[in-house]
Amino acid sequence: MNGPANSSIWVGTRKGLFAVRKGASGWEVGMPSFPGEPVSQFVRDPQTGACYAALRLGHFGVKLWKSQDGSNGSGEWKQVASPAFPAKPEEGEWKDDATPWNVDMIWALAAGHGTLWAGCLPAGLFKSDDGGESWALVESLWLRPERKEWMGGGYDHAGIHSIAIDPRDANHVTIAISCGGVWQTHDGGKTWANTSKGMIADFMPPERKEDGNIQDVHCMKMCAAESEVLWAQNHFGIYRSTDAGKQWNRIGSPQPTDFGFAVAVHPRDARTAWFVPAHSDQRRIPVDGRMVITRTRDGGDSFETIGDGLPERDAYHLVYRHALDVGDDGDTLAMGSTTGGLWVSEDGGAEWTCVSRDLPPIAVVRVA
Repeated sequence: MNGPANSSIWVGTRKGLFAVRKGASGWEVGMPSFPGEPVSQFVRDPQTGACYAALRLGHFGVKLWKSQDGSNGSGEWKQVASPAFPAKPEEGEWKDDATPWNVDMIWALAAGHGTLWAGCLPAGLFKSDDGGESWALVESLWLRPERKEWMGGGYDHAGIHSIAIDPRDANHVTIAISCGGVWQTHDGGKTWANTSKGMIADFMPPERKEDGNIQDVHCMKMCAAESEVLWAQNHFGIYRSTDAGKQWNRIGSPQPTDFGFAVAVHPRDARTAWFVPAHSDQRRIPVDGRMVITRTRDGGDSFETIGDGLPERDAYHLVYRHALDVGDDGDTLAMGSTTGGLWVSEDGGAEWTCVSRDLPPIAVVRVA
């Protein structure tokens, strides 16, 4: 494994945050931070090196922790402010809002250009300009009338799970909502536009299938080197945009399926992306019990189905939307499952090594 950018793999699980490193004898799992506590999200700020871990503690609420030197695994963690909604209005158009005004989970964290963004369940977007010491609700999105039609995918309420910050433009941020489609701002969050054109929601009546406000995006990623290229794993199929989300095009059928939750995009080659197929919405397990990943290197014109090093039978893993990641080198990938399996590839996904089969259920994996 070359270069400091990919020196660690961070694994957020139901029972703690694990740092995984390459040692003389292979990949090694360290003792967890926050042992026994559910970690819902993790991000490392590429500019400052600070690491942030979000915890979902149920009755005790949502907590956010920060380590200024956590990237080397020995940093001290301190609690910082957590995103929080203002009090729900007692009068006006939002007094009867069916969505609760309290943060149940931090579902997305993204850092760039000196700003930290948090996407939550329910679908509030928050912004911090002081490293998590304080947060502001992006009311320009939360108070849009379209939000009243957003709906939950796997949860009772809609949530923001994907945030892509344009490396070339701090004011350009793209988010994805389940279920609420893709939204973008070009002025740092002052105004927003739904950019889901081309996506189809097959679960809706014919007259609403193309409605951008109810699209169920499972995960969305931006190519770092070509920020006009976006990939999305949807509830129905895989989509790609080459014009910064103005138009989405559904990709042809990879085998064994095009249903899944996770997507990873090569940081420099916008035509290369990886997916983890599951049988279907009804059967969220690998087809025939064989775990594979699919990879395209030509923008979705063709796909490879790869299983080298992955379980060939009796495997019933599901990979969540944040549990597949690729490092800055474009070669190192890590993938974790709901049944505690962790695999790493160092050759762009062609061959995988099992690091552990005994971790707690994995929610997020980051090659940092």
